[in-house]
Amino acid sequence: MQAEVRMFLAGAFLAAMTAAAPAGVMIPISGDPLSIDAGKVSGTLLPSGIHAYFGIPFAAPPIRENRWRAPQPVSAWSGIYNADKKQPECVQPLRSPSINHYFGDELAGEDCLYLNVWAPPSARAGAKLPVLVWIYGGAFNLGSGSSAIYDGEALAKKGAIYVALNYRLGIFGFLAHPELTRESGHNASGNWGLLDQIAALKWVHKNIGAFGGDPANVTLIGQSAGAMSITDLQASPLTRGLFSRVIGFSGTTLAGGIGGGTPLAEAEAQGARLQAALKASNLAAMRSISSDKVVAAAAGIRVGPDIDGYVLPDTPDRIFAAGKQNDVAVLTGSTANDIGTEVPIRKARTVAEYGDLARQSYGDKAGEFLTLYPAKSDAEVRRQADEVGRNSGFSIGARNWAKAQTKSGKQPAYLYLLSRVQPFTPGATFSDFDPATAGAYHMGDVPYWLGTYDAFNQFRTTRNWTAWDRELSNQMQDVVVAFAKTGNPSTAKVKFTPYDPNSEVRVDFGDNVKTEKLYGKGMDFLDQTPPRAAPRTSDGRPRQSF
Repeated sequence: MQAEVRMFLAGAFLAAMTAAAPAGVMIPISGDPLSIDAGKVSGTLLPSGIHAYFGIPFAAPPIRENRWRAPQPVSAWSGIYNADKKQPECVQPLRSPSINHYFGDELAGEDCLYLNVWAPPSARAGAKLPVLVWIYGGAFNLGSGSSAIYDGEALAKKGAIYVALNYRLGIFGFLAHPELTRESGHNASGNWGLLDQIAALKWVHKNIGAFGGDPANVTLIGQSAGAMSITDLQASPLTRGLFSRVIGFSGTTLAGGIGGGTPLAEAEAQGARLQAALKASNLAAMRSISSDKVVAAAAGIRVGPDIDGYVLPDTPDRIFAAGKQNDVAVLTGSTANDIGTEVPIRKARTVAEYGDLARQSYGDKAGEFLTLYPAKSDAEVRRQADEVGRNSGFSIGARNWAKAQTKSGKQPAYLYLLSRVQPFTPGATFSDFDPATAGAYHMGDVPYWLGTYDAFNQFRTTRNWTAWDRELSNQMQDVVVAFAKTGNPSTAKVKFTPYDPNSEVRVDFGDNVKTEKLYGKGMDFLDQTPPRAAPRTSDGRPRQSF
């Protein structure tokens, strides 16, 4: 009884402290400061009781001589580092407040290698709670570990430690250059952003125990370019022992995905183009030019991971085929409208239009397509066109990730689809996005998985979230935490079946939650026969916006 009274009084004291604290005032966490490898650190107590540590450096600032260099160690500090402020995002284009995914302005700069940690109230050193490490998407050009849509408070409430990291983007994150290759010590260059992610994972491995996390139970979780990064990290020999399982939403660099095969020499040629555009005599001169001028000169220059022989000794496809990937459990999937109108057949409304678009898209294989996806009425056209869309793009990539893992690895893979359409507020408009035709759009699953749906309404109301949306998010968060704890995403309410190429199923999170069987023959065709009208990557694959 006395223990219950003490717990009640402690809870009342916490509530009083957080309620009375002015906005922006740091509330101390019992047990702080924590000791990590670079010194002592203190965080702040959120009103929910979650322990938050914002803006912890995991690498030295990648500026001056460290620009286009592997992340360097943090200098140790004396005293206590107050981790109560989110730090700048890495250099990137600014987002307009009128777009769909606007979550507030952030400062940006090259000094950006920081991470944020959220921990449950029960977190203490030795608690060995499961750890989730978030890697953002944004076409390797955008993103921030401090964005409200990637907040970790909801999953921390579920009992996980959540870490969101920054990594270098665009020309600063992925520039290869012959001189950089020579100075690297590994005869490699270009994958600075991936090396940042690896440095953050090494930080987690060394330090997360102080926050209550288990360094032997780390799950990577990311979307789009973040999921593509995770595929590369699973393929990389540099990440052995740094994570136990992976979750990838709408992205992979395996077959059916994008960005998985740029050779180092081709990437270096892009770096030489930048040097010419900057009129710089050498690498030292390039490093001395201000970031805004570098960004301006880099217009039209390709950026993204390359096959450098070090971070990625070979293409992810060949690494997985040889069974040399990190053999960990995989949860992956996509959204029903991931690539939107870039599936030409989705424009069809009548049987005649369906046939015409099939011939335009698939040429002499149109007959095979129409046999696999027949439509004898306008109603069937809409149903089949939707089925093609659901099974295209990142759905193919997710399936191929599951195939690759289960073919050469011992750990299982699991598939999902998000078909729930967000309940947009009537009259809500965006400069980059039409809610009327968006469907379950690319990145539309993230607020459900992370429990961050309220981020969409912080500046203006754009969604009228329903009780089902909140319950669906609750169930999907439980899936994430279950997978992080055990490697099996099944919960009391959601049952997953491990991927089996002979009996392919996935969980569909829609207006209800159900298991559906994949249309294997139809997906095989779409995988092997990308539509002609779709934008292509340099290797001939359909290009999706990510």
